[in-house]
Amino acid sequence: MFNYTDVAIKLVIGFVFMTLLINFTGKGNLAPTSAIDQVQNYVLGGIVGGIIYNSAVTLIQFVMVLMIWSLLILVMRYLKIHARPVGKFIDGSPITVVRNGQLLVQNCLKANLSAKEIDFKLRTAGVYKIDEVKRAIVEQNGSLTVLRQGEGSIRYPIIIDGQIDQDVLELMDHDEDWLMEQLEQQHVTNIRDVFMAKYEDHVLKVTRYDHE
Repeated sequence: MFNYTDVAIKLVIGFVFMTLLINFTGKGNLAPTSAIDQVQNYVLGGIVGGIIYNSAVTLIQFVMVLMIWSLLILVMRYLKIHARPVGKFIDGSPITVVRNGQLLVQNCLKANLSAKEIDFKLRTAGVYKIDEVKRAIVEQNGSLTVLRQGEGSIRYPIIIDGQIDQDVLELMDHDEDWLMEQLEQQHVTNIRDVFMAKYEDHVLKVTRYDHE
């Protein structure tokens, strides 16, 4: 027999868990900004939608499943911030598909983009001649950032959450020795002390964890 009370209680519990998870992960809503957000939303929807109508699953079992999934999400988010390899595995990294008017075929394939798809993305960005593009980069969320010839440069953080982004250094044609020299000039001796560092207007702008 269908039990409306049981369904209602499970719905309330599911709503509370989803709200708490949003708050604990620092997100204002469930709009996905990365792969882990997509997975989180799909699985949460499957758990709540698939279990609330199943009378064979008790409230305790329902709560335990939600707690296990929430714990897994929080652990993965912690590792994503504090372990660079894990972060790259989960979110990926920006991929340059056009450099100085040249289409980088291997990078397009690495980004799983066909010729038709990359052409569509360029046209959507208002680009009809690849020669006009200084650099086009596929972001982690699949969007395309385009920098035209004569425009400045695309600025990505070189250091994020106390970790060096080697891809950005390579994009800038610099190495770690250059970065360490820049940090020493600002009296920073430990990269772990840096929350974020960007190279703007020929100056490395550093924000430390103790910055107020």
